[in-house]
Formats: sequence, C-alpha cells, structure tokens
Amino acid sequence: MRELIELQKRVFPDVLDVMQTRYIFLSTIDTLQPVGRRGLAENINLTERSVRSEVEFLQSKGFIEVTSKGMYLTKEGKLILERLSLFMRELMGLNVLESQIKDKLKISRVIIVSGDSDQDEWVKQEMGKACVSYLKTIINSSCTFAVTGGTTIAALAEVMTPFDEKGHYLFVPARGGIGEKVENQANSIVAEMARNTNGSYRLLYIPDHLSDVAYLSIMEEPTIKDVLDQIKGADIVLHGIGDALTMAERRKTPKEVIQKLKDNEAASEAFGYYFNQQGEVIHKVKTVGIQLEDLSTMQSVITIAGGKSKGKAIHSYFQQGKSDVLITDEAAAKEILRDSTL
Repeated sequence: MRELIELQKRVFPDVLDVMQTRYIFLSTIDTLQPVGRRGLAENINLTERSVRSEVEFLQSKGFIEVTSKGMYLTKEGKLILERLSLFMRELMGLNVLESQIKDKLKISRVIIVSGDSDQDEWVKQEMGKACVSYLKTIINSSCTFAVTGGTTIAALAEVMTPFDEKGHYLFVPARGGIGEKVENQANSIVAEMARNTNGSYRLLYIPDHLSDVAYLSIMEEPTIKDVLDQIKGADIVLHGIGDALTMAERRKTPKEVIQKLKDNEAASEAFGYYFNQQGEVIHKVKTVGIQLEDLSTMQSVITIAGGKSKGKAIHSYFQQGKSDVLITDEAAAKEILRDSTL
C-alpha cells in the first residue's frame, strides 16, 4: 500500500488532498453529530461556504443525513469512514511515526491520530475515540478506572460508549480537584464516563492541594479511606499531562514555588508531581489520591495528551517510565522527534 500511496502522491496529489479533507469531514461529523454547518465550520477551521459544498457532495453520495437537528453519518458513511481510516493512517505516515515515538520514549504502545489538538478541538475527540477502541481490547468484565481531570480527558468522556453490557465498570477520580471548570474536573468526568458506559462511579470531594494538618485530618475520614482504597486498587489509569508552569498557574501556586520550577527547568506535571526534562521530580504537591509509586501496581497506565505545545511535557513525563501506553496527536509526536535536545 505504501508504494501505491507514494505513486498517487506524485501523479494525483489533488485526489489525495480531497480524500483527506473528506475524511476529516466524516470523522468530525461522527464525533459531533448531530452538528450544524456552522458548528462543523468552526471545528475544522473552514468557511461555511466551503463546508456547504462538501456537505452537498457527502449527502449526494448517501454518506450523511441532514436533518433539522443537524448532520448525522449514515450506515454507509460509517462504513466508508472505517475503511478510510486505515488508508489515511498510511497516507499520513502515522504508523511510521508511532514506531519512532515508541523507540524514542521506550514504551510498549503508541497510538497517534492526525492533527493538532492545540488548533482543532475535534482532534481531542479523535484521541478519545482511539482510547475507547484500545480500552475495548484490554478490559475484562470487571474493571476499575482511575481518572484525572483536564480538557483532553473530558473529551474522552464525551466519546465513550458502552463496554460489555454484562460487565461491571467503576470509575473513580484519581485525585482531588484543582478548582478549574467543573466540566473538566475528575469528579464530573467520572460521572459522565459511567453514564456513557452504563457503569458506576464514586466521587472524591476534596481539594487537590492541602495543608499538612488538613491532609492528616481528611485521611482519617472513613468515607475518604473507602474511596482511596478503590482508587489505589484501580486496574486502569487514564490521565493527561500538563505543562509545568501552566499547571502551576492554574493551581495558584505561590511565587516562590513557581520560581523554583523555573530555576529547575520544570517541563511537565502529572499526579501533582513536577518533572524536569530528564524526568526527575523537582516538586510535589501534597495531594489525596494516586501517588507516583502506586502506578507500578496498576494493570495499565494510559496517557492521553496532544498538541504541539505538549511535546516537551510528554517527553519529560515518559522519562519516569510509569506509563505503558501513549495516545497522542501528530503535532505532539513530531515535536517530540523534532528537537534532538528533548
């Protein structure tokens, strides 16, 4: 297939460009349906006029249905999208890119979707769908998921679909909240994941950052202990990665700590730990929930993070060797490989 693609690139480059555009259209409609033309235009950064002509073509071929509520993929549209996805991976060189990132980060599994989630919101949902497909290959009939917050994990929750209808699935927040938008907090995300998969969930109503006195007091609460036992006994961890200084600002971190992070060239944050580019812990926030040492007991630790701006952070975190799966996007992957100093 690779040789055929290279030949097509040389002889019929316009055809491949059109295929890629229509693949993005179908994929975005599948993610957002029902979606109107304006919403579609905003998500793929095209004018409504350009969207209108593509919609008319896709509708004429029977790939989409246009209703008063918005556009949907038809059964034939879903089949075409499924068949196109494998071809597009080859076309975009994603298989090669996955192999390069596996070697670079020394991890067992890498899944890359096209695009840049810094620029296009739909790319986060594509990462989410890739994660759902992967989860369905590894989960058993009874599974507990520990889940962090953030916009990427929230996008995963939106696209989750039921697992085995006879299974028992529990979703728990991996740690307390950091006071961000409620829809991006772990408590909200686990509730949506449970709803979309017909599972159940537990909540952890405590702040992420605690004083020593408050921490010791809360840890003695029976209800907190019960939830923590479930968190630390989770089978699968789903988490994102933050840029170190961005996360410090979101936590309203004291100026002296931010200066410490700058002085030590902090690059990434995960689970309340801040890492430099070599993966060394340079600062830790006292949090209730999963600790770095807990990850070694989990069946699978899945990292979902993308966007060109996250390249250095992803590389930094993976120096720890605590995660065995990375789901990311093309822009982040290329950024990881771009700079030999990373």
